[in-house]
Amino acid sequence: MLIVFLLTGQFMDKYYDHMVGVPDGIRLLYRTRHIFILLSGLTHLGIAAYFHYRQQLWNRILQLLGSGLTLSASVLFIAAFFYEPGLKDLRTPLSHWGAYCIAAGVLLHSLSSIGEKKEASVG
Repeated sequence: MLIVFLLTGQFMDKYYDHMVGVPDGIRLLYRTRHIFILLSGLTHLGIAAYFHYRQQLWNRILQLLGSGLTLSASVLFIAAFFYEPGLKDLRTPLSHWGAYCIAAGVLLHSLSSIGEKKEASVG
């Protein structure tokens, strides 16, 4: 996702000449979707930094559902980057659902730790 973030930045630079002359609403949609892609990439990076499969089945299910939702959010944000700026009335159906997915995914990852025994750290 972080590479996609860099590529969408290059797309705005090369295809829209640094967004010069692009109407405010459309420019705002491109830039915010670009930042949503960064949010998604950083969320994946944060989850990956701690990730280990939970021992209890329900905790593992919550964890996997959370991962699926954050992955879905990534796909929605990428699609939104290309699709939503062309919609009338500045509608945002894809990124709207992407925001819900990423929030729910992070929440499920957090809930997956309930009841898990903490391992003693060796230091």
